[in-house]
Amino acid sequence: MKRNYLYFTSLSLAAMYGGVVQAQQHPNVIIIYADDLGYGDLECYGDQNVATPQINRLAAEGCRFTNAFAVAATSTPSRYSLLTGQYAWRKAGTDIARGDAGMIIRPEQYTIADMFKNEGYVTGAFGKWHLGLGDKTGTQDWNAPLPTGLDDLGFDYSYIMAATADRVPCVFIENGRVANWDPSAPIEVDYTKPIPGEPTGKEHPELCYNQKSDFGHNMAIVNGIGRIGYMKGGGKALWKDENLADSIVGHAVNFMKLHQKEPFFMYLATNDIHVPRFPNARFRGKSKMGLRGDAIAQLDWSVGEVMKALKKLKLEDKTIVIFSSDNGPVVNDGYKDQAEELLNGHRPAGPLRGNKYSAFEGGTRIPAIVWWPKHVAAGTTSDALVSQIDLMASLGHMLNARMPKGAAPDSFNAWDTWTGKDHKDRAWVVEEAANHTLSVRSREWKYIEPCDNPYKFMELEKIETGYDDKPQLYRVSSDVHEDHNVANENPQVVYEFQKILRNIKKGH
Repeated sequence: MKRNYLYFTSLSLAAMYGGVVQAQQHPNVIIIYADDLGYGDLECYGDQNVATPQINRLAAEGCRFTNAFAVAATSTPSRYSLLTGQYAWRKAGTDIARGDAGMIIRPEQYTIADMFKNEGYVTGAFGKWHLGLGDKTGTQDWNAPLPTGLDDLGFDYSYIMAATADRVPCVFIENGRVANWDPSAPIEVDYTKPIPGEPTGKEHPELCYNQKSDFGHNMAIVNGIGRIGYMKGGGKALWKDENLADSIVGHAVNFMKLHQKEPFFMYLATNDIHVPRFPNARFRGKSKMGLRGDAIAQLDWSVGEVMKALKKLKLEDKTIVIFSSDNGPVVNDGYKDQAEELLNGHRPAGPLRGNKYSAFEGGTRIPAIVWWPKHVAAGTTSDALVSQIDLMASLGHMLNARMPKGAAPDSFNAWDTWTGKDHKDRAWVVEEAANHTLSVRSREWKYIEPCDNPYKFMELEKIETGYDDKPQLYRVSSDVHEDHNVANENPQVVYEFQKILRNIKKGH
């Protein structure tokens, strides 16, 4: 692992020998990546149950996309694809990661952070990571520096959660070490068996006083909430769920202050609105939808804090902000937080069918906003078909970056589309469902490949999966809800999409 003194030395040299000059040539770039935020969850996308004034401001001053897609319907593969420019389904082990997963993006891979770093940027990652740490799954020593971490992937500074808030370890990792590590409470993590002497949510549900489990999430208990995986220790390093957003955003804003004189790239992956939803008390009651709605309000606040910092630091005209989500929404994902009961007519996926995990549109079609004063026309809406897979190549085009042969193999330059200069569609986008079922979507059609032993409904989450053992074809230009499978009536179209998918799988 690269040591911190090297990090600070490199930053000083960058400032002395061209960092400030680079800032005049290239804008800062901030990607704000929400978690489980649906197409219909924001005011600027039609919601009326939660006020989101800060994100509304982004849309009013930037370009809002209505046909934008995450690469996958679950977290880990979407994040992998965004950061590497490679479809996650090309690489084994990119499913929803355990909290003690080994690094899924390997040090030898070229990442979006590497790209910015090599163009003179200072790079930082904050919040949810969920892409593994250390060399191998289940072998991390959380009481010592991790042998491999985000500095091996191009990030100069990182303050992250190893996985998700509902998975152990429930501590922040700062530059490859547990932040505020407590030597009096050494950390032990196990995903295979309970840790002797440690109460679990299954055996002691009464200890889950902050959130009750509905299904799963009944192993380790941290901060009165059951988690996935077993954990012991942590002491002063354990997070408080109600303070997660404050801690993540606080460290991100401090990074901006420290590097305001040089160009920076910041990957800010919020925890909201992933379960367990336990927002700070100051956001309670801010919506008509209980904790899930309040968590959206907290997400909006997080965006506002970043924007306030940009204004205070006089960086507004020098910064691109890209706001989006990793996949579609899920209402009940394992905790009794009344998210389903308190929807009050709200449709998290808007007019779309399906949700997180699904092969239907609701799984991968997400909000996306690009804000860049004086370069992206304010208050514009684009219905161009775009995919997050192209962000790496598009930003690379903006930087005029030189990338190694084979880097970002599935990412194409769509810079003019992402900045609203044109509305050129991507020829097709690929969507990956939770069980690896792939879909190919064009402006007019969507093809979902057949899968073996399809499980059409996730009973506990109440989600339509979109899986079927027969080919599915929907004319999404007129059938946005994907109600009518017209594969039998359009065999030639089915064949054309099957051919496209075969070629994509071959890397053509």
